[in-house]
Amino acid sequence: MKIDKSLMSGSTTLLILSLLAGEEMYGYQMIVELARRSNRTFELREGTLYPILHGLEADRLVTVREKEADGRTRKYYRITRKGRRALEEKKAAWKYFAEQVDAVVNSASLA
Repeated sequence: MKIDKSLMSGSTTLLILSLLAGEEMYGYQMIVELARRSNRTFELREGTLYPILHGLEADRLVTVREKEADGRTRKYYRITRKGRRALEEKKAAWKYFAEQVDAVVNSASLA
């Protein structure tokens, strides 16, 4: 099923922080892993991902370090303690939001 892009715009930070909660990753790895875990529902482009990562870094929700592998230097992103707190807040907000949307959608079908 194709997802409306406007639905995704508010959840990308939650998705990225969720990925990084498990392990540090480099950008392309995040793109691949997000697509894999979502059965290709969420396919970010680099032009979408990197501005989000830069914002998360500026807000100190992630840190970045360069690491050489296979003859190339990659930037690896890691969630910070502040990022983990933000992730928990975003998860709670998402759960509440989803419950309220579900309540409206399901009650509308009963009317």
